[in-house]
Amino acid sequence: KEDPVKMISTELEFQAMLRDAGEKLVVVEYAESHSVNSKRIYPAMVELSRTCPDVVFRLILADESEETKEMFRREGVAKVPHFIFYKSGEKVHEEEGITEDMLLGDVLYYGDSSSAITQLHSRGDVEALIRKHRDDGKLVVLDVGLKHCGPCVKVYPTVIKLAKKMADTAVFARMHGDENDDCMAFLKERNVVEVPTFLFIRGGEVRGRYVGSGKGELIGEILKHQGV
Repeated sequence: KEDPVKMISTELEFQAMLRDAGEKLVVVEYAESHSVNSKRIYPAMVELSRTCPDVVFRLILADESEETKEMFRREGVAKVPHFIFYKSGEKVHEEEGITEDMLLGDVLYYGDSSSAITQLHSRGDVEALIRKHRDDGKLVVLDVGLKHCGPCVKVYPTVIKLAKKMADTAVFARMHGDENDDCMAFLKERNVVEVPTFLFIRGGEVRGRYVGSGKGELIGEILKHQGV
């Protein structure tokens, strides 16, 4: 099979790749060909590239040429493997020395386009979602976080699994509080001071909240508010 993780060898290739990716998440591993740690994490990235077709995965090797070394210097990469996440041509996140599970969490958090999770971008979006489900008996679980939030990333794979499993009885949504001023105003209105905060909404009203990233605790709170 053709390796789905293509190498970037020049600055022109890098810029063209970002341009062609558009709004898709781009994950670039900055590595070295003789690095044991780079070789260890690479198979996980290949597997993710096959299971996450909406995400672009690329590899840059520092020891390939002087041009790739300059790309490392430009991005401030000193140790490998180093992962940088880009969206719409901008750097949105980076990680160094991460595990396979952490890489998966990052990819899901920054690149999720799952229809199981409703993405909210304003107070108006929240209000519309609440109105839509005010009378259908479903529990609305609103995951409120920030773009750069370790605990938010950690729990997000669980949120996706729960959203798919509970689709008949609950609606899952998320909002990044630091996406814009309107989202930040929503956090202040709802007195959200720590993230992730999960708001449980039923019948048009907030019935409770859970603050934290514990998987078991989150599941317990959801079941409690579902009346299970």
